[in-house]
Amino acid sequence: MSESGAGMNISHPGYTEAHTLYRDTLRRWVVDEISPFVDDWDEAGTFPRELYSRAAEIGLLGLGFPTEYGGIEADRFFIIIGAQELARAGAGGLSASLLSHTIGAPPILKGGSDAIKRAVLPDIFMGRKISALAITEPGGGSDVANLRTTAVRDGDDYVLNGSKTFITSGMRADYVTVAVRTGGPGRAGVSLILVPTDAPGFSRTPLDRKMGWWCSDTATLYFDDCRVPAANLLGVENEGFRLIMDNFNSERLWLAAGCNGFAQVCLDEAITYARERQTFGTALINHQAIRHKLADMAQRIRATQAYLEQIAWQIDQGDNPIADVCLLKNQATQTMEFCAREGVQIFGGAGYLRGAKVERIYREVRVNAIGGGAEEIMRDLAVRQMGL
Repeated sequence: MSESGAGMNISHPGYTEAHTLYRDTLRRWVVDEISPFVDDWDEAGTFPRELYSRAAEIGLLGLGFPTEYGGIEADRFFIIIGAQELARAGAGGLSASLLSHTIGAPPILKGGSDAIKRAVLPDIFMGRKISALAITEPGGGSDVANLRTTAVRDGDDYVLNGSKTFITSGMRADYVTVAVRTGGPGRAGVSLILVPTDAPGFSRTPLDRKMGWWCSDTATLYFDDCRVPAANLLGVENEGFRLIMDNFNSERLWLAAGCNGFAQVCLDEAITYARERQTFGTALINHQAIRHKLADMAQRIRATQAYLEQIAWQIDQGDNPIADVCLLKNQATQTMEFCAREGVQIFGGAGYLRGAKVERIYREVRVNAIGGGAEEIMRDLAVRQMGL
């Protein structure tokens, strides 16, 4: 049974020596900069803002974005490494907030004017500014085509009215990529607009009574005649739905990689504990029932990792396997759920106490199965893509 952690499968041809070097560098950074403090941050419900700039210095924030805007050109195997090495800290709330730009910034890159991109993206990738994405509304989550927040053109501005909720980095964000209705009903009337959080008419309140992701900054956002320049439109008016869907597919790959990383943490922690814990005159790991649990955890993790790496390779080759991305997202969240459950079971009473990574990961399972597209939506989208 390997304890190598959530790192790469070095047998996959998509990995090179550069990937190995980056993984090792990022792993040391997580051990030094995050792991000693993450329990305190989670209990406090926050983490230092300067962690963004330190993450930028290690090359995490700019990963996969163009160098002309301060990013670091990288294939999706680097993305997998970034998500899974950060997961080794065992705190999903930290990963979610620190990497909220991975869902907030891509629509800016794909749909923003050159002036907007040059003004906004370098600060985000250097950790000086924080980016968030605002899609979900109090009256609806996955039903993006029927969102109600409006943006009405008024001269050189758009005027926004409505609200968004469950927004990661919502309280700290300097820029929010907001889905709005600029046209008629359905997906054909949806647009994306970049809203600076100092815009007049913008306000926010924290959501801090959460099951998990305690150190993640989560908020409800309000737009009351919120006025932003019309130049902040991302893409073409009334054609934002496709931009949102493309962004979801990228988010789901990040999410799947992280979930399998957390599953591996559960396995690693369970192995360590089972070797140390003595029951009935022998180490817990010597009992067949425990060994079978560990084998089942490893089986699911390795299958999910292989699926993840295959899809990453396909996308890097120019393919767009939407159905598989949806199925992968579900497989990864279900693998995380299984491994968190079994990890807590192996820990026994110790797994019910805060301070154990398996306990925190167990609490964070459901948000992953809901965020980025609920499991039910993923199944429905997958079968539609399969022509069924």
